[in-house]
Amino acid sequence: MGRRLRSSAGLRQAEAVIIERYPQLLRLAYLVLPPGLDRHARLLRAHRGVQHSLRAAGRRAGQGGDALAAVRAEVVRYAAGRGRGPLLPWVWGLRMWPSAEELDEAARALAGLSPYARAAHVLCRFDGLDEDAAAGVLAQAGAGDPAGEVRAALAAEDEEAADGGAGQGRRGGTGAGVGQGPRTLPRPGRETILHPADVHTRPTDLLLRRTRVRAAWGVAAVLLLAAGLTRATVDGPGAGLPVPYAGAPAARTALDPARLVRVPERAWSDTGRVDFTAWPARGPRTGDRSLLTRALGAWAAPPSGTAVTVAPAASAEPPGHPPQLLFAGDPRPGTAVVVFLDADRVVRYTERGGRRSLDIARTDDADVTTAAAVTLARDGNTALRLLAPWIATAGTRDLTAPAQPVRPLPIGPDGTVTTPSPGEAAGGGRPDGAGCGPRPVLEVASSPRIVEKHAFLLADRGGLLTVHLTYTPPAEGADAPPARQPREATGPAALARWAQEACALDSVDGRAVRAVNLWDFALTELPEAAGRAVWSCTRATRWTGQGDVLIRLRPPTGASLAVTRARSTAACGRFGQHVLATTVWRAPSGHDYQLAAGSREVTEIDATGSLHTRTPGRSLAVPAPPAPAPPATLTATLRSGAVITALDSRDGGRD
Repeated sequence: MGRRLRSSAGLRQAEAVIIERYPQLLRLAYLVLPPGLDRHARLLRAHRGVQHSLRAAGRRAGQGGDALAAVRAEVVRYAAGRGRGPLLPWVWGLRMWPSAEELDEAARALAGLSPYARAAHVLCRFDGLDEDAAAGVLAQAGAGDPAGEVRAALAAEDEEAADGGAGQGRRGGTGAGVGQGPRTLPRPGRETILHPADVHTRPTDLLLRRTRVRAAWGVAAVLLLAAGLTRATVDGPGAGLPVPYAGAPAARTALDPARLVRVPERAWSDTGRVDFTAWPARGPRTGDRSLLTRALGAWAAPPSGTAVTVAPAASAEPPGHPPQLLFAGDPRPGTAVVVFLDADRVVRYTERGGRRSLDIARTDDADVTTAAAVTLARDGNTALRLLAPWIATAGTRDLTAPAQPVRPLPIGPDGTVTTPSPGEAAGGGRPDGAGCGPRPVLEVASSPRIVEKHAFLLADRGGLLTVHLTYTPPAEGADAPPARQPREATGPAALARWAQEACALDSVDGRAVRAVNLWDFALTELPEAAGRAVWSCTRATRWTGQGDVLIRLRPPTGASLAVTRARSTAACGRFGQHVLATTVWRAPSGHDYQLAAGSREVTEIDATGSLHTRTPGRSLAVPAPPAPAPPATLTATLRSGAVITALDSRDGGRD
């Protein structure tokens, strides 16, 4: 009787802790879960982990343990070791993600640590535990070296703090900066905002929802009757599904070809959400149940020999609900292709010559441009693409030859188009058109039912999806208008600049990148009357929101100078609009000059260290300190009074 009373009391204590600290516990689970999960799955599994902790934590509390520490330990135990278990609670028809967008940044930042080190970071930096208390929680959770995991988490933060502070000043002689620069690890002091208890939701299949619900009740009744009258045979429920899924009702629902979401053909022209969810099911084999079953089964459990390609930060998990069918057909003789949409993922299944392959790409927040095309098949230097139903015309142009007109391409009745792709002969090369080799890109125009006179460029970088190219022109003068947003790269000025920077696309990973913007953020006069130079920042934005940037200085003649590169940064994007770049430039006379330029909000540039100068305005040009003097440190003051630093780096060089 006493043991039963203690157990009941422990459960009540654990329940009280979970109710009181649910947002914090949810954050702990969310950040410890495997980094490969998408936001929806991570959020649901975090809820599952917190709720799952009740009984085990209750037993520990009933035995005299601290209830809060016990609950934390069980949450960590689940997230670190059993985070890929059954996906409960179940949410039908909705995708969910935390309202605090910084939480996903924190999850990506912690991805390089072990699960227990991630837990240690959250416990120490967000929940306020000291090192011993955090190690105690990890020990209860089953960590082999609790103290070591805590040290690893704190060492990672200390290393990042050093790199983000003094480390900025010891990186070499050329670079670019944005505000205080990106932080790899989340910092303390955000207790009130950084948790996933408040969520955004988005419907996955609004179209035909009422019809599908009614049909589902009818199908459920038929299945119940059939289940009562028949035995499981090779033709019974689950036939064609992988063995682990054939007996699971939820899996049979998600992987049943009859339950695939099929959007009406003209839905795209009568909706305010123009993205992949508005694509109808196209292709001659959308009714081929056998092909669709094989495709869904291979997605759930790829057979031996299946080539699986998963885009960076994408999830390869099977669908949690019936996905949307985008295409099923034979784009090439002897090749069968099925394309699905599962919320923030596009999945392509291919059968060719007895071989199977599965390609999975992210599609977070896709729009009219980034959801404009999907690659169905490749053959040599051509690719067959399925265009969005709102694409009215398509053509191809050579990015390195801006004066040449667009060559129209015929669009098939099912929305497919064959386009050239950059071949091996294109290679690398200089960033100006001459010597770079042809760079074919697809130019498409939206239907007037979406927007009038809207054309845009799509580049093939080897991924399942194409990459949207944009251009941001410079803002000149003190009275320049507010910073311009990226615009379509189809105008004469944009095409002329992209022709000079076309080879910058060679470093873009088409599996991870959704868009590349070329931003000319400053124009400066070079010393010795050498003409006007353009400072540009090329930002490749990934589907995750992070971006890689390349900053160049282009003199009016001669080779372009690669100033610096930065990875996983907000620089040159919507949330990194303040930029300062600096480099050493050699004039035709042979003299070296320290150059610097800032974006439109810069009012003053200050050089310290081996140089001591302060220049009003957005640009600086002074004789460079003679070698072997250490590089100068440059900062800029914004109109707001904030100060930004040019990250010193000698990663750049002449192309």
